[in-house]
Amino acid sequence: MNQLTPAADTLFSPAGADGAAPRILPTAGLAALSKLNWEELYAQLNEEGVAVTAPLLSRAQCQEIVDTFDKPGLFRSTVVMQRYQFGRGTYKYYADPATSVPLIQTLRELLYPPMAWMANRWAPQLNERTFPTTLEELLAECADNGQHRSTPLLLRYGPGDYACLHQDIYGDIVFPLQIAIMLNQPGEDFTGGENVFVEQRPRFQSRAIVVKPRLGQGMIFPVRHRPVRGKNGFRRHPMRHGTNAVETGNRNTLGIIFHNAR
Repeated sequence: MNQLTPAADTLFSPAGADGAAPRILPTAGLAALSKLNWEELYAQLNEEGVAVTAPLLSRAQCQEIVDTFDKPGLFRSTVVMQRYQFGRGTYKYYADPATSVPLIQTLRELLYPPMAWMANRWAPQLNERTFPTTLEELLAECADNGQHRSTPLLLRYGPGDYACLHQDIYGDIVFPLQIAIMLNQPGEDFTGGENVFVEQRPRFQSRAIVVKPRLGQGMIFPVRHRPVRGKNGFRRHPMRHGTNAVETGNRNTLGIIFHNAR
């Protein structure tokens, strides 16, 4: 545990007998998380394919994360996207947020249980497995499968930079949801750079979704696919995500993926 995180038994109120989502209790420095309505976010996710939260981080907290970009000792790898035809820009994977960036580790730990609640409601609709209720248990399972490498990442795009459509899978164990947090203010710190999601719909044309979060807001979206009710039950709709080209300024985003990588 880090300085932001209280004892484990004080993090959440338990899920209700009616299956309500666990609530994140007020935590020093991250009080905004306790105000999230997970039932509403789940409904938005099912309706739109992407759910946008209220601001989770202050401008100072966003800047704290942005400033880590120029501290190479915090990262396990750096990817220059044009070298691999992933797009244009740079992203870096944190080596160990638990010891080097407590704010990111705390976000990952606090957001996981209600995200697992959503994922486990999807599980029977997708005919897939359920997931443990704590991040610690998920990461232990990843380690047993040879997935040891941390996956939270910091993305930076300057003018002309963009991300091709992709999915963040990394191994056999794939937690089905992730969250990306905008660390700059669109229209002030940068222009362009909209988030783009493409949903493949069986027997229909694909659907594009453009999302424009403000400073500190998070976007919750599927890693691979989501369930959509059809005439004969639920269908899997594959989804990929990317970023439109930035026009001016720098755009920084924190990506929180819950499963680790091989």
